[in-house]
Amino acid sequence: MVVQRRAWGLLVGITATMGIVAVTVSLLLDLRMVDPEGFLGPAWVRLPAMVLGAFLLDVVPRSVWRARWRFGSVLQEARILVRDHWTRERLVLLTVGLTCFYITYVSYRNLKNYLPDFYPRTQDSLLHRIDRWLFLGNEPATILHAVFGEGWAAHFFAFVYLLYLPLAPLSLVVWLVWSRRIEHGYWYATANCLTWTLGTVSYYLIPSLGPAFQYVWLYEELDVTGVTTLQQSLWDQRQDHRFPLSPFSESIQSVAGFASLHVALTLVIALIAHFTVSSALVRYAAWTFFALTTVSTLYFGWHYVADDIGGAVIAVAAVWLGAWATGQKLDRSGRDRTGDRAGDRGQGAGRSGGGPDDGAGGGATGPGRSTGDAERDHLRATA
Repeated sequence: MVVQRRAWGLLVGITATMGIVAVTVSLLLDLRMVDPEGFLGPAWVRLPAMVLGAFLLDVVPRSVWRARWRFGSVLQEARILVRDHWTRERLVLLTVGLTCFYITYVSYRNLKNYLPDFYPRTQDSLLHRIDRWLFLGNEPATILHAVFGEGWAAHFFAFVYLLYLPLAPLSLVVWLVWSRRIEHGYWYATANCLTWTLGTVSYYLIPSLGPAFQYVWLYEELDVTGVTTLQQSLWDQRQDHRFPLSPFSESIQSVAGFASLHVALTLVIALIAHFTVSSALVRYAAWTFFALTTVSTLYFGWHYVADDIGGAVIAVAAVWLGAWATGQKLDRSGRDRTGDRAGDRGQGAGRSGGGPDDGAGGGATGPGRSTGDAERDHLRATA
């Protein structure tokens, strides 16, 4: 299939390019590549752990529900559900998507780590002047602090900002596991990897730190939050990378301003949800989270306005290229309302229940029903 080959080609091509560039730069700088840890440990641990968790969350509750709480029938229902949803195409999508994400993300973090070795000077002064010009000589952060205050608002925006950290990998798992159309999973995986790739390019095009690290005094009156701790930790790691106290230091430099990948990835989520998800609640939540995240990047000084604009451009480009590669249209026709689409019939995948494409749980055998429902009824009738 042309679309599938194109999707595979772009996704694998992005991954291979990022991996080759990261390895080459590490050899040139004579620096060892590292596997950055996240909230569940290194990526090679947390990604399979999240998939296992998603599998159990998908299969166990729905098997119990379908068995009408008759626990003797739970195993039979689980087998039907696995056969119905966890098809070969789904497993291939999971394997390809997670592998490409892992290589791309690790390469991204390492290339971000090498920034100070290439660019000891940054473009913060230019970006700051653009901010002040856009706001008629005022500081964006000062205006936001005056509007929202520096107390409870700091804690609220800190919660929003930090929520992004687990959302980045979890959103990928959700689309790979629960997208009712396989191609929607490829679309999000491709856009996700493109976001990290284009973001890396932007870091090297316009190296910067961000106002919170360059103009610290603008944010000194904010309440101490989790963001305060995170910013201090990132700055300490950057300094340790540049001026290591030990030759065995493994600190990872993670400070970079242009462009904002918080804005980019949350906009990617909002856009793809807008084109594929039938649930209005999910779509509104995605757009709201994107808007709040954008405000939080300016409120805490993670980014300049130009950084956020750059992040939005990256998101649009990633979603458009992903749509082209996977044969998707940038309109609302991709929202799965009835659950009966020709693209799934040929793949036999994902008709088993709600996913990011789904708002009502329709199935191929009628409203609210799936292939597994029909097979279950048949088994009961012949039992």
